[in-house]
Amino acid sequence: MSPRELLIGCLRAAIAEADPRVIVPAHLPVPPKGRTLVVGAGKAAASMAAAVEAHWPVAAPLEGVVITRHGHGLPTRRIRVVEAGHPVPDEAGEQAAAEILARAGALGEDDLMLVLVSGGGSALLSLPVEGVSMADLKALTRSLLASGAPIQDMNTLRKHLSRIQGGRLALASRARVHALVISDVTGDDPTHIASGPCSPDPTTYRDCLDIVSRFGVQPPPSVADHLSKGARGEVPESAKPGDPGFDRTEVRVIATARRSLQAASDFLAKHGVKALVLGDSVTGESRDVAGVHASIAREIRQNGHPWPAPAAIVSGGETTVTIRGSGKGGRCSEFLLSLAIDLDGLPDTWALAADTDGIDGAETNAGAIATPDTIARARAAGLDPKSRLADNDCFGFFSPLGDLVTTGPTLTNVNDFRVILVL
Repeated sequence: MSPRELLIGCLRAAIAEADPRVIVPAHLPVPPKGRTLVVGAGKAAASMAAAVEAHWPVAAPLEGVVITRHGHGLPTRRIRVVEAGHPVPDEAGEQAAAEILARAGALGEDDLMLVLVSGGGSALLSLPVEGVSMADLKALTRSLLASGAPIQDMNTLRKHLSRIQGGRLALASRARVHALVISDVTGDDPTHIASGPCSPDPTTYRDCLDIVSRFGVQPPPSVADHLSKGARGEVPESAKPGDPGFDRTEVRVIATARRSLQAASDFLAKHGVKALVLGDSVTGESRDVAGVHASIAREIRQNGHPWPAPAAIVSGGETTVTIRGSGKGGRCSEFLLSLAIDLDGLPDTWALAADTDGIDGAETNAGAIATPDTIARARAAGLDPKSRLADNDCFGFFSPLGDLVTTGPTLTNVNDFRVILVL
């Protein structure tokens, strides 16, 4: 098997471990006496809904609506799939979220609300508080995406600007709530996944003000006014731990990055490559994370430590990119270009970085591959690696080299996946 085939095989193994069609059925509850309403949001929402339909008793009532990213939908029969904007929210998501909240409120005690939650749901399930428009929420989201703020901080703000997130969806219904969650965040805490529509929120309005200050974000006036009122206690906080409304709610995390990393490690082991798994919680600026990974790769290549080649470095988590240029790309391709520059021709060293949802940033590729001669080939083609990196134009760097990884929407999401092969 060639190095490229090994890299792609690792990615496929990681994605397959989080396939909703495989993992959802074992976690479905028993149908209730009354109705079952299926709602949810995320990049895996359509595939999760399809899995529910395929395994739900034919005679048992089932209906609902879920929201997924444009291009991530699937045909369904009993559960309607709405496609909406991501990573910047849009009006399609807002309208569907309003419908979900209204239908949740119409359920009775004998009914069941089955909630399907996955990464991307924070933007897709956007229903702004009164006084904050969708246009203002879009503007805030764009500023946060450019600031380098980690997803947990972004979601803290979203939960305090939402009528449905921060536990509010679960508390809106009198029915029993059963939430199935595919985690795309480090630590796998449901309060951070899709901004926790069914989970209590320990953060506060004061935390929100600290975040916008720390990252230099200038929120629209309506947002700033709402956050200030919240910090003064003039508007209600998000739902907090200990609220008795959560007594009828069960939240299960059914897929995680850690399990996907282990699946990739097992794949490598079958092909004679021992993997050093750095964990699923690797965060920080993509460029800084790449420097650490490069140091480990050099240690393996030059000193055979922690073990000799053939060896691999595998990691997950979510890095960030502070946007300073005008190029195209995402955090995975930025990590990979930084890594290639740091390694600069280290012999027999290959790497892949990709988002398990199939989309790196806002482009059509999942990520990219770096080879031992990436930098040499780029310079021969007239590409300046450091200039491209400075312009955040990693898509524009890897595309002409033919090194983009394109999977299309995978219909799941357990965050970023990185593997470095030292052969």
